[in-house]
Amino acid sequence: MYEVKKQIYPDFTKNQKSALCNYLRAFVKKNPQLSESQIFDKFIDDEKYYLEMNCSRFEFLKDILFEDWFKKDTEKYIHECKKYYDYKESQRPIIEANKAFEKQKREFLKKVKMSKESPTKKQLYYYEKLCKKYGLEKKELSSKLEAMEEIDKIITEHDVSVNSEV
Repeated sequence: MYEVKKQIYPDFTKNQKSALCNYLRAFVKKNPQLSESQIFDKFIDDEKYYLEMNCSRFEFLKDILFEDWFKKDTEKYIHECKKYYDYKESQRPIIEANKAFEKQKREFLKKVKMSKESPTKKQLYYYEKLCKKYGLEKKELSSKLEAMEEIDKIITEHDVSVNSEV
């Protein structure tokens, strides 16, 4: 896409080319179901409308909107944008799988870290209160992970028994 961007619209300034290309790229992303020619036609229709209303973002297109070279360059860029977004869409499952793997890895590392740290005062206090409330025997907790798991176990066991009684 970036190589094509260098080759198209040679008479435009850097800002004009950048603005038009960014707009076209967003336009293609917003309309993925349309074909390249339909996207171009829709773009031309929109620009004609805005030029007639005297509120176009691209005033510099007024004289060249219907030139053959403009159509050719624009269609070339739209084609590249479509290719880019199709490729990006095909990579989505891989990216999602990678994100899921990274999340699992972070969870695992968090648990490893918690297993090496001693439980916090809040955890110990909460654990004691839960044991007292439900009449359970207290265990000696050696890590944050063990405290978290014990607290979760007590809560889930007693929430299930409370919900089944109701």
